[in-house]
Amino acid sequence: MNGNSDKASAQARLLPREGAFHAVRLGHRRRWREDIYVRLMEVRWPFLFCGFAALYLTLNLIFAAAYVAADGINGARPGSFADAFFFSVQTLSTIGYGTLSPSGTAANLLVTVEAMLGFAYFAVVTGLMFAKFSRPTARVLFSDKAVVCPYNGVPHLMLRLANQRGNRIVDAKVHVTVLRDEVSAEGHKMRRFHDLPPVRERVPVLQLTWTVMHPLDEKSPLHGLTPEMLRDGNMEIVISLTGLDETLSQIIHARYSYIAEEVAFGHAFADILRRTGDGGIEVDYRRFHEVVSIL
Repeated sequence: MNGNSDKASAQARLLPREGAFHAVRLGHRRRWREDIYVRLMEVRWPFLFCGFAALYLTLNLIFAAAYVAADGINGARPGSFADAFFFSVQTLSTIGYGTLSPSGTAANLLVTVEAMLGFAYFAVVTGLMFAKFSRPTARVLFSDKAVVCPYNGVPHLMLRLANQRGNRIVDAKVHVTVLRDEVSAEGHKMRRFHDLPPVRERVPVLQLTWTVMHPLDEKSPLHGLTPEMLRDGNMEIVISLTGLDETLSQIIHARYSYIAEEVAFGHAFADILRRTGDGGIEVDYRRFHEVVSIL
């Protein structure tokens, strides 16, 4: 089974590899106007550009029709919608070449309203695009699979991550949890989080790779873990990473998850680090997701 595809498994993720978790919220309707800023920040760039372009075009078409009805544009051909449209474009964007100009009270009132809308439109567009462009993002690569293998005689849950940028993540910290189905003594079924403390939860500098390890000893919520336990408990292992991007000087976040089909028992990660003759380190990212059997 391909661990990269959510469609290959019936288990629903809390953190899907692609897209977002779709939950049906009965009795709750999310309205655009109640959270429009957050919704626009979530929209992908192509849709955002198309939305702004459509709004810009719509505003100019509306005002062009109003200018034609007012018949108050000096230098325009009588009844020309094209001239009225381009005059609206010049007014909305405060260009004003001087060839076309308003004439009469109605046309000047329309110019006043359109100029005010133009200031608001470009202020909103500029602010939103800057906020979206400057939002800090992490480029952290997580291994496709997690593995369970012995380390110093104790079985460990391991996963690998790496900083894909050429800079450093300062004071990087990971938090590993497992989400699983549980039934209380009263018979109530719940989805609960349990912390999985790693051997090392933070590193001062993350520049290359980091293998995060959690010992499956008597203190672990996953003590005695088997593939059947993962499947029967509908478990999902969630890892989150935070740190300070050295270039941006901003806190970045990254997260990932693994379900039962993506945990390889009796396997270890392939070695991808090698010291070169000049004292440097070579990292083979071609084998980053590779796991090898140790049985």
